Amino acid sequence: MRFFWAKPSLWAVCALLVLGAPPVLAQPASAAAQRPVASAQQFVLSNGMTLMVSVNRRAPTAVHMLWLRVGSIDEVDGTSGVAHVVEHMMFKGTPSLAPGEYSKRIAALGGRDNAFTSRDATAYHQQIPAARLREVMELEADRFARNTWADEEFKREIEVIKEERRQRVDDSPRGQLYEIARAAMFTASPYRRPIIGWMNDLDAMTAQDVREFYQRWYAPANAAVVVAGDVDVEQVRQWAEQYYGAIPARAVPERKPRLEPPQSGPRRIEHRARSNQPYVSLMYKVPQLEAQALRQAELGPGTSRDALALTVLAAVLDGHSAARLDRALTQGERRLALRAGAFNGLYGRGPQVFVLDGVPADGVPAQQLMDALREQVGRIAREGVSEVELARVKTQWVASETYKRDALFSQANELGSNWLLGFPIDAGAVIVQHLRSITAQEVQSVAQRYFGDEQLTEAVLVPQAGTPSLPRRGGPGAGDTPAREH
Repeated sequence: MRFFWAKPSLWAVCALLVLGAPPVLAQPASAAAQRPVASAQQFVLSNGMTLMVSVNRRAPTAVHMLWLRVGSIDEVDGTSGVAHVVEHMMFKGTPSLAPGEYSKRIAALGGRDNAFTSRDATAYHQQIPAARLREVMELEADRFARNTWADEEFKREIEVIKEERRQRVDDSPRGQLYEIARAAMFTASPYRRPIIGWMNDLDAMTAQDVREFYQRWYAPANAAVVVAGDVDVEQVRQWAEQYYGAIPARAVPERKPRLEPPQSGPRRIEHRARSNQPYVSLMYKVPQLEAQALRQAELGPGTSRDALALTVLAAVLDGHSAARLDRALTQGERRLALRAGAFNGLYGRGPQVFVLDGVPADGVPAQQLMDALREQVGRIAREGVSEVELARVKTQWVASETYKRDALFSQANELGSNWLLGFPIDAGAVIVQHLRSITAQEVQSVAQRYFGDEQLTEAVLVPQAGTPSLPRRGGPGAGDTPAREH
């Protein structure tokens, strides 16, 4: 199954921001009437489940997604990774489907399917001929409501997941560093736990742990169906009521706040492992974009606008091939880095982070590269950015908006993300409007205010020749069923 945990590229995030709405080519006016018109329709079914439909008749195909507002953020200590395990087990059958039969049925309809788990959500998706949408909705509603499997299926699949963890983390020095750094960066936030789970928790997990998590969170009011493609809105709504709306309604468990306490000084992680290259990462806690702010006609000064300015800052540093980090650190005979990057976590259900990272060039100490990365932000804090730099970043956002129109999955994914975060259905276009209004002065201001030591976590991967590899602990059934393709 697809499994999101690594740092995404900045432009993948920027592309996500602008999905689902026409490009905005002018500065937004302040009047509420200037809000973009949503390109999709949203409904609530009789049992509380949300339905979103976007019509696109460029080809006779459709994307169907089922989103759950549940991810690793909803887990508790001792069962880390269980949201991801449930995702795997959703392919293991219902009273009317044998294990593995779901994907065979989708393939027989001429489609393909997959799923992913993130810190914030779990989602299942299919791309099929539009004429077979009804059958897909019936199949997906069946496994959403009636997922069932024998304990032996769980015992086999948990070994597959353990092997996935070995490949992604235990056998990856950078994966190990990232996991350790997240655990050090956050104290109370569930974001401190890995999405795939700690190996000890996977070893101790039971079939009943997985069933209870599924029964707790897979409720209609905690889910959304998204359909994009060559479809009729009223027909899709009718089918959704027929198949999804028939699932009995039940309450979603109350979520208790687990707020991260303020950080009061720098944290440093040094991880030693057998690796071909060193690696450094500077992670700063930063504000995020809030749903309430997007519902306002204007986005005035505050943390949400700071979050957008930080995203612009990341783009100035690392948004294109001629961005500041590339020019300053990776070119010339005296280059300091083989690669250098910047990324801002603009939104999510938990606290967000601004990351500066890089791979030192041969002979360059890790500390020298970290100092150089900080100096590039410091230079913007002192001198600001040019209007030419801002214009280039904003032009690329508009280009991303244009390119996404060819991808139905991207359109459906953006709608699901909006629902997940409580954003308005037209959030993509609203965010682009606000991003385009960010000024050079605002970018300079956030560079001055958010990059002190108080919110910093440094992580350094130190190559160690001869460090033994972690043991490979294959168990019964490990490798019998390959992990699903991404």
